[in-house]
Amino acid sequence: MICFPNAKINLGLHVQGKRQDGYHDIETVFYPVPLRDALEVVHAGKTSFTQSGIRPDVAPEDNLVMKALRALEEKYVIPPLAVYLKKNIPFGAGLGGGSADAAFMLKLLNAFAELNISDRELEETAAAIGADCPFFIRNKPVLATGTGNVFEPLSLSLKGYMLYIVKPDVSVSTREAYSLVEPAKPARPLLEIISRPVPEWKEYLVNDFEPSIFKRYPVIGKIKDKLYAQDAVYASMSGSGSSVFGLFEAKKTLHFPGCFVWEGMSE
Repeated sequence: MICFPNAKINLGLHVQGKRQDGYHDIETVFYPVPLRDALEVVHAGKTSFTQSGIRPDVAPEDNLVMKALRALEEKYVIPPLAVYLKKNIPFGAGLGGGSADAAFMLKLLNAFAELNISDRELEETAAAIGADCPFFIRNKPVLATGTGNVFEPLSLSLKGYMLYIVKPDVSVSTREAYSLVEPAKPARPLLEIISRPVPEWKEYLVNDFEPSIFKRYPVIGKIKDKLYAQDAVYASMSGSGSSVFGLFEAKKTLHFPGCFVWEGMSE
């Protein structure tokens, strides 16, 4: 059985303050996009894991896909499986690729082993694996608040826009990004901004990580500038970086030497 875990982008990201537990309260919109990995499980004599595509940044046993498998094995009987992951979503990019793989693994195992687990229980299991994982269980646009774990469904569509995602040869860890950001109360609520026409987002929709990340990694800020110079309707860093996405009204031929570049139609 095979599935295709997709990435997400952040539409706006407000870091509102640091909590007593050390985490931060945020406000952001998670939006699924059709940049996809491929994940397959088949019956086998013993469980194994094979990854291809983009070189892994962790040992096989630490991959979130295998963590998802072990999480369900604690509660349910899972037969020995050969697990295959083709990695197309880059790491350290703010695209949630690892989280998507884990969440889709939970859903894949639920179907493959006929476990009949509810979405709510899958979300609870996903939350213990990684911060963005629960979003990918239902995989629909949401306003995320709290630490990014409280979801409010949104009626939001970017269908018809060409989407370009560009990642330079640098990665930004979430820990590093939060150590640099200055929390602040947003001037406008995100829901108010996101309800405006997309061409107006450039003036109002911000990612609070950008100023400090662009200062430390100027190449990321230059990518955003270049996307706007190529007539992007809206461009932003996704999450804590290092990828930058641009929305365009028509297909473009973009050149970013040395960078990962993906293009596709928004869904």
